[in-house]
Amino acid sequence: MSGLDPGWIAAAYRASCLDELDALKPGNVHAFADGHRMAVADFVASADISAPALAEAGASVGRRVLRAVEATMSGVGQNTNLGILLLCAPLAAAAETGGALRDALHRILDGFDADDAADVFAAIRRANPGGLGKAARHDVTDSQAPASLAAAMAEAAPRDAIARAYVTGFDDLFTIGLPALARAQGLETPWRTTAVFLAYLARVPDSHVARKHGPERAEALRVEAEALLALDLTQRPVTALLACDRDWKARGLNPGTSADFTVATLFLARLLGASSERT
Repeated sequence: MSGLDPGWIAAAYRASCLDELDALKPGNVHAFADGHRMAVADFVASADISAPALAEAGASVGRRVLRAVEATMSGVGQNTNLGILLLCAPLAAAAETGGALRDALHRILDGFDADDAADVFAAIRRANPGGLGKAARHDVTDSQAPASLAAAMAEAAPRDAIARAYVTGFDDLFTIGLPALARAQGLETPWRTTAVFLAYLARVPDSHVARKHGPERAEALRVEAEALLALDLTQRPVTALLACDRDWKARGLNPGTSADFTVATLFLARLLGASSERT
């Protein structure tokens, strides 16, 4: 079976980014409230600007990430989507190749070369995400990228959920994100997205929070998020979630990795749906 059309993939990616912005995600930027010196408009522009590079026909994962980051930084002037791109680029490449998507994804993740490593490390340096610190090996600030992107991701996996996804075959998308989305099918679209976001945040300490505030603070936030799972999203609990949103933002807590995984889950669901329709 042939793969999905790159133009369709770009549209699915953009729609997933916009759906994520429409949902109330405490601590993050969303349609209900800006935050962390960023506005929803920045993320909308980023989705538009990065989509063509993310879905570039025949491009390697590294090229997709680097060109999309360069477009974003040139157009928006700040890092709004590095994590999203790192998660969505392998999915886009897999969807383009055809066949069973999860099998294709494993082939993509097993097929990285030195150019992928160089491009991904260049993209990370260009985006300059906050809280990276220094690593003993494969540090992204080094001018020389590692020969193996897989080895670099494995090195970072214990401290970074996105790196860990490259090692586990994006397992969290299939075991946390898609099941949460399935359980939320009776909800309106924005609240389905909120359900997915809370599922990630309550299950895995957010890597972005851990980088900026330490693993103990990330775990404490996970526990706070776990309590939010008791909310009945069918009742649209805007007041309760906005109170939490203000509190977390006042404390400088931005669970951005959970938001990145939310976008990737919505994107993956669209890709799987389109692939199943073609079989």
